[in-house]
Amino acid sequence: MYTETEGIILKQVKTVNGRRMLHLFSRKFGKISAGTGISERSRSKAGLAMRPFTYGRYELYKGRDTYNINSAETIKSYYRIGEDVDKYMHASYVLELVDKLTVEEHSFPQLFNLTLAFLSAMEERKKKYGTLVLAFELKALKLMGIEPQFDSCMKCGKQITPADSKSPVVFSIPEGGAICENCAGQVPEEGDSRLIYSLNTGIVDILKYFVDNPMKTIEKLGLDDGLFQEIHSMVKAYMEHHLGIGKLKSEDFIGDS
Repeated sequence: MYTETEGIILKQVKTVNGRRMLHLFSRKFGKISAGTGISERSRSKAGLAMRPFTYGRYELYKGRDTYNINSAETIKSYYRIGEDVDKYMHASYVLELVDKLTVEEHSFPQLFNLTLAFLSAMEERKKKYGTLVLAFELKALKLMGIEPQFDSCMKCGKQITPADSKSPVVFSIPEGGAICENCAGQVPEEGDSRLIYSLNTGIVDILKYFVDNPMKTIEKLGLDDGLFQEIHSMVKAYMEHHLGIGKLKSEDFIGDS
């Protein structure tokens, strides 16, 4: 059966006889594994669509258990991402994360659109690439229905209204959000103090802003290094606990805000 879909190449692995096996994040089918003999080094329309950080249209042949990319064309090339090593590595981290978040042949159009918005914002970004990555992570958690909650206690349901902007909020990763002072002492640390955080409401406001606003709005926002590291470590621990996503391969090459 022949079909076509828009897609973003997440990963490719060389096989035999010049062929490649691709993880293609498609709008229509979700993530699929597809073989192809088209080389990204080719200057043809199809070759250009095989390159990293390209949003393309792909003609597929679907067999009983496999896909093959017969031809392709570029819709949008985010080529400027590849002109900066740090930008390239941060964007690579997000594509690796998308690969972990998606399941074969399960359509996820909201995440597909978020990934395109991220690539567009990253291409225009001049510095502090990690802030944009952090925003992507939080938005992806929301799309999956497991974003951190801060408006009410995750144990008793009591509304949390700090008296002023300096009041701390106790945040429990196992509970999935904020907990009130009365319940804070009842939450076990499970042998790992990183699962409990004390956050000021300024950090809470940042997290809510990232979750609730479009990527375009966050495009020029940059966190200072100390604040970024504090939020970054918490979000990583949150994803590891709730999604089982530990350290990614590309993570060694990123880390600034």
